[in-house]
Amino acid sequence: MTAIPVVDLGGADEAGVAATIDRACREVGFFSVVRHGVDPALCARLDRLAREFFARPEAEKEAVAMAHGGAAWRGWFPLHGELTSGTPDHKEGYYLGRELAPSDPRVRAGLPLHGPNLFPAVPTELGSTVLEYLDALERLGQRLTRAVSLALGLDADALARRWFRDPVILLRLFRYPPAGPDDPAKGVGEHTDYGFLTLLWQDGSGGLEVRTDDGWIEIPPDPDAFVCNLGDMLDRLTAGRYRSTAHRVRPPTGGDRISIPFFFDPDWDAVVDALPLPGDPPPDDAIRRWDETSVHTFAGTYGEYLLGKVAKVFPALRAAVIDPGGPGSNP
Repeated sequence: MTAIPVVDLGGADEAGVAATIDRACREVGFFSVVRHGVDPALCARLDRLAREFFARPEAEKEAVAMAHGGAAWRGWFPLHGELTSGTPDHKEGYYLGRELAPSDPRVRAGLPLHGPNLFPAVPTELGSTVLEYLDALERLGQRLTRAVSLALGLDADALARRWFRDPVILLRLFRYPPAGPDDPAKGVGEHTDYGFLTLLWQDGSGGLEVRTDDGWIEIPPDPDAFVCNLGDMLDRLTAGRYRSTAHRVRPPTGGDRISIPFFFDPDWDAVVDALPLPGDPPPDDAIRRWDETSVHTFAGTYGEYLLGKVAKVFPALRAAVIDPGGPGSNP
C-alpha cells in the first residue's frame, strides 16, 4: 500500500461511500475525506489565526495556559509540554473542546475535560472561529458515523443511538517547528488515538506517517481534504475488524507546520463493548500494538479510558488537578 483510500462525500451513492469506508477501515484504518461540505475558507482562517496565536509572546500565551483551565484541561502548552510514550513531543499546542458554561451540571460536578474554553485576547477572532469550526466538524463527524454504521451492515443511526447521544468533541491546534540536533524529540512518536474518529486538517508541510504491513507511508497533505483515522473505541466496538492504526509525525524541514486534529468520540459515560457482528473477529493484536496493550480488555466508561490516557501525556497536570494528593503532587 502506497496511499490511503479516498472517500468522496459529494455524491449521492450512500452505499458506495459505505463500501469504501469498510475497505479502508479493514485494510489500513485511515482514509481521506473530500467534498465534505466544510467551507475551505473556515479551515484557512483557523490556520491563519493559529499561526497568529503561536507567534505571540510567551507571556501572553501563559495567560491561557492549561494550568488555568482546571479539570477542563483547556488551554495552551509550550514546546515539549506534551508526552507520547514518555517522550516530549516537538510541538506546542492548544487544547479546546465543546463550550460549556460554568453553570452546566457537568462543569459544576467537576467532570474532567468538560468546561469553558480559554480564549486569548489576541487574536480576537480565534474564539468565535474555533466555535464555528467545532460545529462544522461535529456535523461531519455525525455524517461519517452514519456511514460507518452502514459499512458495518447496521442501520444508519445504530451507532449514534447507542454511543453518540452527547459525543465528546475535542479540538487541538498544534505548531511543529523544525527540529534541531539537540532537541529532545523529533516530531511525535508512534501512537494510536483514543476515541472513535479523528478528522485532521493539515497544512502543506507534510510529515504525517502511517504504519502499514509494508512499513511507514507518508500521507501527502491536501488542504481541501480531511485525513480520517480510527480510534481505539472503533477498534473495540468492532472486536478488531476495524483497527486503530499507529501513526507518527516527522518535524518539518522548512517553516512551522500547523496541524488541527478534531476528535469525535463516544459519550463520556458510554460503555463501549463489542457489537454482535457476523463472522469470527481477528485475534487480539495487542502484541503488535505500539504500547503492547489490548483495547479489548478495558472495563469501564469511555470517560475513564480517555482520562487515563490523557493523564499520561500531562503528568504534572494530573498531579495538580486530577490526583492532587497522589504521588508526585506538591505538598
